[in-house]
This record gives sequence, structure tokens and C-alpha cells, in this order.
Amino acid sequence: MKNWTIIRPGYRHMPPLKTVTHVVFAVVAMLAGNAEGQSFRRPPRSSMKELKSNHLFTITIRLHPTVELGDTPAGKRRVFAVSGGEFVGDRIRGTILPIVGSDLLLVRGDGSAQQDVRMLLKTDDGALVLMTYRGVRHASDAVNARMARGEPVDGAEYYLRTTPFFETASPDYSWINKIVAVGVGERRSDTVVYEVFEIL
Repeated sequence: MKNWTIIRPGYRHMPPLKTVTHVVFAVVAMLAGNAEGQSFRRPPRSSMKELKSNHLFTITIRLHPTVELGDTPAGKRRVFAVSGGEFVGDRIRGTILPIVGSDLLLVRGDGSAQQDVRMLLKTDDGALVLMTYRGVRHASDAVNARMARGEPVDGAEYYLRTTPFFETASPDYSWINKIVAVGVGERRSDTVVYEVFEIL
């Protein structure tokens, strides 16, 4: 049987079916790493094998009584207004101003809580720093019930992580505008305490 070449207007002559089959098998063999006995090399691994961090500060956030907004279309919304607090680190320290701080916390359908926080920090030498963060808290039903009742619960019994970002016009603290940070938190009766780390 002859191999037929299909000719269509505007197309080049198509190769015979046997030739196409040979090309396909060659490509498959090459992708399998067997073409001419050679295999694909993996790209070199990054020299960064793990995240590294420096402690930035410990922040203690004092809260007003919880405002229960209730079940909204987004989920169960709870509002925590900030009444003040302080932060202490080697490079930056000061107080939390009680004028704009709040957490518009959302309890999601899976029972976890999502933070949406804005706070205004004032350093001990007078600079203003806006701190914003999103985060997630989740725990077992039993731990959530204890926390809802205001009972003390050790931070090791649940997951509370946040990702703070900072804005300031102060030349002395301009470095904080350009970092990524992670906070590890613990919820207490009327405060939240975070250990905040700068990711290097």
C-alpha cells in the first residue's frame, strides 16, 4: 500500500503517516529521558533551604468588649475595638494609639476565624507607624468554646498566625516599610499578644 500525502489549499505537503509516527515515538522517548541514552537534568535547587527570621517585637493589644455583629452574608462577624497597648523590640518600641484600631474578625463556615486588623503605632521617639494585618485562627470545637466563654487557653492549643505590614513616613523607620513579617499570637481574656518576626 502506498503512503498518501494529503494536499490542501494553502498547506504544505504533509509527511507520510509512517514518518509522523516515527517523530511521535522519538518525542515520547526523549521526554521519557531515553533519547540517545540521555536524561533531562533537574534545575539546580535554590540555595535558600529554609526561611530565616529575626524577632521584631512583642506586641500586647488591649481590647474593648466584643461587639457581636451577627451572621452576615460574609459569615459571622465580630468586631474587636482596640483600647491601647504597647510593643517592645530591639529596633522599635512604643505604644498603640486607641483612636483607629480594630479587628473586623470573620468566623468562616469551617469554624476558623479570619482577622482583618488596622492599628496606629507611636514609637517612643514620636514616629507614627500604620500596622495592618490579615490572619487565621483555628482550633478544636472544645477550645473554641472555652475561648468564647473567656477562659484562659494556652496559645499552644490553637493556631493563630498573622502577616503584618507597616507604613511610615519617618526616615528613621523607613526600613519597616520594606519588610515581610509574621506574627504568632495568643488570645487572652482582654488582650492579644503577638511575637512578631521579620522574615529575612
